[in-house]
Amino acid sequence: MANPFVHVELHTQDPDRSKKFYTSLFGWELEDFPGGGYTVIKVGEGTGGGMMKNPVPGAPDNWIPYILVDDVRAATKKAQSLGAKVVKEFTEVPDMGWFSVMMDPSGAAFGIWQTKPGM
Repeated sequence: MANPFVHVELHTQDPDRSKKFYTSLFGWELEDFPGGGYTVIKVGEGTGGGMMKNPVPGAPDNWIPYILVDDVRAATKKAQSLGAKVVKEFTEVPDMGWFSVMMDPSGAAFGIWQTKPGM
């Protein structure tokens, strides 16, 4: 299937509370990313994800799905041409890949992800 969901990310005002809730509910394995501020969610089979402190103070907690693409820059430009608003420009995650985050024309947030070759 082209362009599957590959990552789901929780933006939360209280990461410690969210970690406790989701590990208790689902038994997920959590791993803090080196450098702090980001926790990887390992679910075993299926699409994993991550969680971090919500970058918008006072904003409600929310989940953002990431969709796999071959070229983040091209997909971002195409999304913009179709009415999307970019909220996080093309960003590299060292040794992993690249992403951007946007809102579709109806206001729903989503991200796109390009995996670094060889990963």
